[in-house]
Amino acid sequence: MTGDAQGRGRTADERGARGGGAVAGSGIPRRRLGGGILALSGALALTPIPLAGAAPRGGPDAGAAQEAAGTGAGMGTGAHRPTLRHGSAARAGLLQGPLDQLVRDAEAYLSDSPAHPWYAGAVLLAGRGGTVALHRPIGKAVRYAAYDETTDTGVQFPADQQIPMAEDTVFDLASISKLFTSLLAVQQIERGRLELEATVASYLPEFAGGGKQDITVRQLLTHTSGFRSWIPLYEEPTREGKLRRLWDEVPASTPGSAYLYSDLNLISLQLILEEITGRPLDALLRDEITVPLGMRRTRYNPPASWKPKIAATEDARPPWSGIDRGLVWGEVHDENAYSLDGVAGHAGVFSCAWDLAVLARTLLNGGVYGRSRVLSEESVELLFTDFNTAFPGDEHGLGFELYQHWYMGAMATPRSAGHTGFTGTSMVLDPTTDTFLIVLGNSVHPVRSWRSGSAPRVATANQLARAVAVRPERGRTWFSGMASATTATLTLPVLRPRSSRVRLECALWWDTEPGSDALVLEASTGQEWRPVPFTTVGSGSGHHRPAPVPHPTGAVSGWSGRVWHRLDADLSAWRGEDLRLRWRYTTDRLYVGRGAYVDSVRVRDGRATLFDSERARDAGRIAATGWVLSAD
Repeated sequence: MTGDAQGRGRTADERGARGGGAVAGSGIPRRRLGGGILALSGALALTPIPLAGAAPRGGPDAGAAQEAAGTGAGMGTGAHRPTLRHGSAARAGLLQGPLDQLVRDAEAYLSDSPAHPWYAGAVLLAGRGGTVALHRPIGKAVRYAAYDETTDTGVQFPADQQIPMAEDTVFDLASISKLFTSLLAVQQIERGRLELEATVASYLPEFAGGGKQDITVRQLLTHTSGFRSWIPLYEEPTREGKLRRLWDEVPASTPGSAYLYSDLNLISLQLILEEITGRPLDALLRDEITVPLGMRRTRYNPPASWKPKIAATEDARPPWSGIDRGLVWGEVHDENAYSLDGVAGHAGVFSCAWDLAVLARTLLNGGVYGRSRVLSEESVELLFTDFNTAFPGDEHGLGFELYQHWYMGAMATPRSAGHTGFTGTSMVLDPTTDTFLIVLGNSVHPVRSWRSGSAPRVATANQLARAVAVRPERGRTWFSGMASATTATLTLPVLRPRSSRVRLECALWWDTEPGSDALVLEASTGQEWRPVPFTTVGSGSGHHRPAPVPHPTGAVSGWSGRVWHRLDADLSAWRGEDLRLRWRYTTDRLYVGRGAYVDSVRVRDGRATLFDSERARDAGRIAATGWVLSAD
C-alpha cells in the first residue's frame, strides 16, 4: 500500500515532437502566450505566468549568476537549456547559508522526532539552473535487520554490517514511480496513440465493468476517476485474478466529481500503455526515458549486484504489511507492485538522487536534456497545468501534483510540481526560480509506523526557497522571516497628517500559504488597530503593466508572482490625528510561504514627506518585532 494520511484530511501517497501546432491526438489545440496555461473546469485557457522574478537584477556578477542558474531559461523559452554539474551556491545563484541550514534541518530528523527517527538516512540534492549546489548523504542506507514490535525498537545490524548513505545510493521511489508512468502516457498523447479525453474502456473494454465506462484517461492522470485509494490486489494469486478485481471495481464517486488519490489510476494507465504499444512498462521506461536521458541508475527490478548500494526499507510482516517478507532490501516495498512482479504503474521504480535531478532538469528545460528530447515543450506544459481547478487544494497536472505546501513548503507556487513516495522520497520542481529539490529517505526502515507527516520535506524545501534571494526593490528592505505559528509586526513612528492628500506608498513582496497566513496593513490612533485598505500594482511596463488590484480588507495572502508590487493607501481618514501604521504578518502552525518584504516606505502629506525609510533618521524610528533587515 503506497498511500497514507497527508495531514489535510485527504488520502495521498506519502502525503503520495518540437514546438508549435497541437499536441497530436489530444484533441486540445495548443498555443503559447506568456508561458502559461491554466485548466478551467476541463478546458484550457491561456494566461501569463511570471517566471524567474527573483533573478539577480544588477551588479558585476548578475549576468554570470543568471547564466549559471539558468534562471528564466527553462520551460519552453527556447533559450539556454543547461545540463547538470556540481558547483557552488554562488554559481547556482543561491545563498550558501540556507543550504547549510537545509542539511542541519535534515540531520535533525535522524534523531527521535519525536519518538523515533523520521528516517534512518537520506540523500539530499538541491540545485538551480544547471548547477547542483548541494548533494549530501546523511545517516544510514542499511541500519536495521528487523523490527521488534513488542518493544517498538529496531534490531540493528552489527556496526560493521551497517551501510552509510552515499551520493549514489539507490532508493525504492514508491509513488514517484507514478511520474514515470505519467510521462510515458504524455509521450503517447503527443504521438497520437492516446487521447486525453478518451475513455479508458475504449482501450481496455473489460475496464467498463462496475460502472467505469465513462472514466477518461485525463481522470486517471489527475486522480478524479472516482477510484478508491487502493485495493489489495496481492491477495489474488494470479495476474488474471488481479485484473478481474480491477475490472469489477465500482467507483467510490461519480467520475469527475471529486478528487481522490488512487494507486488504481496509474495501474490502469500502465495497462493502457502496454496495450497500445505492445511493450511492457519496464521496457517503455528504459527505451523512452532512462536510456535517452542517461539515467543509468533508474529501473524496475534492480539486479542483485546493486543491492549493496540500495537503501533498505521495511521489516514487512503482518499486521502492518499485507505480506510476510521480512526485511525488504533490493526489492520493491509496495505489496501490490511486488505481486505484479515488481513492475507497476504506481510503484516499483528504483533510482538515485542524481538521476532524478536529471529528470527535473529535463522538465525545467522544456523536455530536453543535452541532445535528447523526451517531450515537446507543449507536452511539458501539460505537466505544470492545473486540470483540477474544480477542486481547490488538490491542484494537479498530468501526473504531477501542483502547489502543495504540505511537502513543498515555501517552494510551493501555482507552478511548482512534484510528488512524494511512501518510502520517504520526494521531488519538487519550481519553474519560477528554476530550482529543484530531491529528498530521498528510507523512512519505513525498519517500520512504517515510526514516521508520520512530511516535516523533513517541508524543512528542506523551506531552506531551498530561502536560498533564492529577493533583491531589494530600492534600498533598505525589511523581511518578515519564515517562522510558523508567529506574529511579526513592523511599525512606523507616530505621524500627524495635516492635509486631505495624505498617502502611504511602499514596495511590497509576499508569498504566503494561501488563506492561512496573511500580511495586513493596520492603523491605530490609540490602543485599537484596524485594517487599512490599499491597492497594489505588480511590476511591468508599457502595455504589459498590470492593472491596480484593490485589497479592501487591507490584507494580502497567497502567491504574488515573485515580483515587487507598488502599494498605495489613502490615509486621509486620519487627517489631524496622531497615527501609527504597521504591517502585521501572521502564520499558522503548519506551513509557510517565502514570507513578506517591505521596501521604500514613504508617507506623503500633500507636498510634504512625513516619513521616508531611506532617510536615516526615519529608518531608525521603525519598530520591528520579528522583522529583520534583509541580508539578501
